Amino acid sequence: MTFCFRKGVGLGGSGVLIYGRHPVREALLRGDVVERIWLQDDLAHRTREDIERLARARGVPVLHVPRQKLDELLRREAPDIPRIRHQGVAARIVLHEGPSLAELVAWVTRTRTAKGSETPLLLALDHWEDPQNVGAAIRTAVAVGAGGVLLPERRSAGVTPAVVKASAGAAHILPPTRVPNLVRALKTLQEAGAWVIGAVMDGGKDYRRADYTSPTVLVVGSEGRGLSRLVLETCDERVEIPMRGGVGSLNASVAAALLLYEAYRQRFPLA
Repeated sequence: MTFCFRKGVGLGGSGVLIYGRHPVREALLRGDVVERIWLQDDLAHRTREDIERLARARGVPVLHVPRQKLDELLRREAPDIPRIRHQGVAARIVLHEGPSLAELVAWVTRTRTAKGSETPLLLALDHWEDPQNVGAAIRTAVAVGAGGVLLPERRSAGVTPAVVKASAGAAHILPPTRVPNLVRALKTLQEAGAWVIGAVMDGGKDYRRADYTSPTVLVVGSEGRGLSRLVLETCDERVEIPMRGGVGSLNASVAAALLLYEAYRQRFPLA
């Protein structure tokens, strides 16, 4: 499944662009707000009829364009994807915004004394610049039912087509919360009652011994750099992932996945 995400520059609207037969079809079936669909002139008859039928039912306009026109549109809107296999189908949809920091703070405040699955589980990514890692982390966060993913506005991958592709569409389900200053955001969440747990290479407790059942923010640094000093100093607790066999570190998205699933295990224990 291939997704493309881009603010609607050149599209005559405020939407984002997706492409590929299955993503466009799923957007129509899912009830997304689809503003417009482009179909390649020589698209296979069965595919064209299927998408046109779904579009008619939703009142979505369909434009038939030559392949060259569709290629140009996608190159303009997604320049960071070198070879786009659009399969003759593209659409502009309205993507809902992720939760704001204020909304996450309010959620933490309401549940600050609670324990278990109803409390917020948030993931904060400290200066992750690799879109593949960001997308993979968002995908795992959605899989475990996390309530938010925090990304700094600077020195961090934005929600680009590559990020959405790596997330396998999860970035449509849980768009990240962009914050101007991650340290300030973490402190605001702490003041509301969240427990901030930072992942470190050494000097922390075994991550399996931490308690993730109260409102929790998991903070994971980028590969090679780890957590920045100010973020590290802000954390309430530091945890590390034990490793054997001579491996010195893990991929950042793998480390995030381990922490997220340990939190899931504690919040949804087996009967």
